[in-house]
Amino acid sequence: MIKNNFGGDFMELLKIDHERCIKCGLCAEVCPNGVIGMGAEGPQTVSPTCIVCGHCTAICPTAALDHEKAPLEKQVPLDKYPVLEPETAAAFLRSRRSIRQYKKEKIARETVLKLLDIARFAPTGCNSQGLSYIVIENDEKLKRITEATIEWLEKQLADNVEWVKPFAGLAEVYHKQNIDGILRDAPSIIVAIAPQGFSMAHDNARFSLEYVELYATSMGLGTCWAGFVEIAAGAQYTPLLEALQVPEGFAVAGTMMLGYPKHTYKRLVDRQPLNVTWVE
Repeated sequence: MIKNNFGGDFMELLKIDHERCIKCGLCAEVCPNGVIGMGAEGPQTVSPTCIVCGHCTAICPTAALDHEKAPLEKQVPLDKYPVLEPETAAAFLRSRRSIRQYKKEKIARETVLKLLDIARFAPTGCNSQGLSYIVIENDEKLKRITEATIEWLEKQLADNVEWVKPFAGLAEVYHKQNIDGILRDAPSIIVAIAPQGFSMAHDNARFSLEYVELYATSMGLGTCWAGFVEIAAGAQYTPLLEALQVPEGFAVAGTMMLGYPKHTYKRLVDRQPLNVTWVE
């Protein structure tokens, strides 16, 4: 018996309401892996390589098709939601800023869950998904994460690692002025983790946390990538992994600060000019 990628007989993945089906073939056309073919009775599964993207059920104009792993009952009709006008979308995207000064106010866990629930809809390679999240909001633990990252940075400086030399000041101002240039005194940090050896972990986390970054803006929250934490964790610096409480068998795929912005920006800042090369 042929199995699909998620277990079970792949021939039973689809359920067709033949009274509704108009045999338009759209489900087969949009299937990225050619799992669906069109037979005399309508769509049918012809391949075991389903990645559970849900394209087939999402596009069916008559809701005639159901999918065992992407059930129709969990899908939301798009006609209920307006599409953003281009000008509104452009202004929203441009208004996003990396926030490095935060209020002391803690974020309700319900709000963080709402934020991460959207993050799970970000695109992933071959719909692999595979991410989990650790949210750290304890002040002492956040301080320990900063300290462990500073320790790692200082070890790189002691080893004369060239690329970290411009950032030596981060360690100096932390020790002399108690200025946290690692987590910026953010009230919380999101750590995306994935099983060790998962080849798509880093890219999937990038997309996922970008969703966090954009959606957070609409919720009045601010974010900033915690790059040094991510790099040090990726280097398997044990004291930092312990501070992050990464479970055994998992690796850090991405890290992001989260909090309420201390300041409100008044303008949309320009960037370098667009540089495009057309190849005909």
